[in-house]
Amino acid sequence: MIKDLFDLRMNDGSRHFADLPEAVFFDALAEHAEKLDGAEIVEFITDGVVEMWLDFDYRGHRFSVNNQFGDYWFFVADPECPEEILLEVCDHFRRLLEK
Repeated sequence: MIKDLFDLRMNDGSRHFADLPEAVFFDALAEHAEKLDGAEIVEFITDGVVEMWLDFDYRGHRFSVNNQFGDYWFFVADPECPEEILLEVCDHFRRLLEK
């Protein structure tokens, strides 16, 4: 389980809180997001080849995932989102991406 989260504030006010290896293709990541109990995918944008953005709501917070430099980068719109929720998101995706 990830124990140390990032606290990198983006220009739009969101928080970049974790990176995980880009070990699966975009579609598998989106399908896995749907399995997070209570998560609702809001938007999934991809060029089908190189880049994707996945936005989903979970426990009252908006999350985004983008692929950069061989990793999936995880963001939360509200930088004050409780760390317990961030850790739940990380743990869910870690099961798919860290094997």
